[in-house]
Amino acid sequence: MTDQQYSRLAAEHLPGDLAQRWTALLRPCLRLRRAVDGELIVAALGGNPELPAGVGWPQWPGHGPLSFVASVRCAALPREGLAEQFPQEGTLLFFLFDGQVDEDVIVSADDPETWAGAQVVYVPEDTPVLPAEAPPELEAFARVELTADTEQSAPDLWLPQARQALLGDTRHWPHPREIPAELKPFVRAFGRLRTRIGHQIGGHAVPVQGPVEYDIANAALGGLHAWGEQPLDQEAERWVVLAQFASNSDSDAKMAWGDGGTLYWLIRPQDLAALRFDQARLTVQG
Repeated sequence: MTDQQYSRLAAEHLPGDLAQRWTALLRPCLRLRRAVDGELIVAALGGNPELPAGVGWPQWPGHGPLSFVASVRCAALPREGLAEQFPQEGTLLFFLFDGQVDEDVIVSADDPETWAGAQVVYVPEDTPVLPAEAPPELEAFARVELTADTEQSAPDLWLPQARQALLGDTRHWPHPREIPAELKPFVRAFGRLRTRIGHQIGGHAVPVQGPVEYDIANAALGGLHAWGEQPLDQEAERWVVLAQFASNSDSDAKMAWGDGGTLYWLIRPQDLAALRFDQARLTVQG
């Protein structure tokens, strides 16, 4: 693993027992960045996807075609940065209804009727494929090739597992003035460290506006539970990050989601293991 920044953070700012509980929550992830000459290409933003022969361009029925966001070559990804359930071969294609056809229609995690506007297509290895051009009503994003670095990722402090590790049995983080003195240096340093959103596969998400797992959990439970209630906490722990793609991290692709936001696709581990990518859910923060 190329960077263990969150382990160092815990060692520097947490007492031994808390540091041990915190580091047990850390997960490897793959941070994607523009590939330079000679580096292995594992993914790409934009361009034209290769779809299985006979498979049409993804559509949101009643609204129109989805824009192609990114492709990920599973076999090319460093395995040490991935969960055991992540596919070892094949290609993942990410599509989104991004407003090009109708700017007044958006995909929302809270509205099941919009979920068809964000789709993940899995293409098994050795499947016959053909290059597909975007429908005429869409402008394709410029292709930007990406490589991957293996890094540590850390849960958002508001997630139930992080609260439990650092605060014990509590439903909420206290007011900043009431945070235990032994945690304050860690909380401040954590906030300074998590400033780069970027593109990522697996691990813990780097959110813009609070834990993305709660966005998906709240939708899965029909918005019936308030923040801090046990059913919502339990549901949030059932979702893992599949991929995140940030606005304008690669200027040539000219991708911008809302007001400079980030796309987060999440999935349950059992669906990931079974390659049920139709069960992946999108939330957008920005």
